[in-house]
Amino acid sequence: MKHFKRHMLLMKLALVLGFFAPLAASAQTDVDAIMMDKNNFCVGGIYSHSGWKNYWEGTLKRNNENLGTVTTQAISVNGNYGINKHLNVLFGLPYISTKASAGTLHGMKGVQDLSLWVKWQGIQKDFGKSTLSLFVLGGVSTPMSNYTPDFQPLSIGLGSTNLSARIMADYWVNNFFVTGSATYTYRDNINIDRTSYYTTELHNTNEVEMPNVASFNLRTGWRSHYLIAEAVATNMTTLGGFDIRRNDMPFPSNKMNATTVGANLKYTPRAMSGLSIIGGGNYTVAGRNMGQSTTIYGGLFYVLDFNKKHATNSAATKK
Repeated sequence: MKHFKRHMLLMKLALVLGFFAPLAASAQTDVDAIMMDKNNFCVGGIYSHSGWKNYWEGTLKRNNENLGTVTTQAISVNGNYGINKHLNVLFGLPYISTKASAGTLHGMKGVQDLSLWVKWQGIQKDFGKSTLSLFVLGGVSTPMSNYTPDFQPLSIGLGSTNLSARIMADYWVNNFFVTGSATYTYRDNINIDRTSYYTTELHNTNEVEMPNVASFNLRTGWRSHYLIAEAVATNMTTLGGFDIRRNDMPFPSNKMNATTVGANLKYTPRAMSGLSIIGGGNYTVAGRNMGQSTTIYGGLFYVLDFNKKHATNSAATKK
């Protein structure tokens, strides 16, 4: 029990950049249906705090007095550049620290994974006062530091390079909207610092085969130029893996399923149209080999319009 330390919060943390950090200025994330204009660059930072005491060991919900409450803090830099109004490129890079309130296990900290997304709005159709839009996205993420993935739940990540494909649909009418998306993520194998390990059988290797992941996201609420308020539900299902054995240590290739619900808010002051203030949170309502975490976050973003710079340079040249 004393060495039972690895619960699967960090898979959720790997998704923080995907579905937890929603709504930056004008267009910030890979899960919203907002696009940046051509030559506009939105950049900013997000602080998040996540914690859990109870978790699911397989389907059994329990706690562990040798862990107490596991907390994770993250500071991430995120950005989005508009190649044109139908094609955006997004990135995110978090610095993460973890700790447990009980026991002897030490927390970890460091730069986690760089994520890059390409977001294409393929179809936009108007029907009177309503608009239907369809999007296709592709993403990749990879570790940016030599952290240890085999130290769950206090590791800062799972150490896998991932490739993701997403389809997304958005319906908007009179400032009310509904956005739904489905994502498939391929995860490359990882190497751990031991020569053998046991899952459901003995493996005499340091290479771990990572199961792929399917996720679904649904968000709805109010969207205007100065205010976005939304409710969000997300489901993540690992396509393979195995359950944590009773009182055993979790492992990076465990099955990790989670359903979360939450709310997000973005406000853009009228006096500073380039600035956006974001905030929100979510709660894990169901899971498997996951912590029942509560997450809150906040951040600031600013849009840099390089079109204005180009226009100014052109005017100066003419003079």
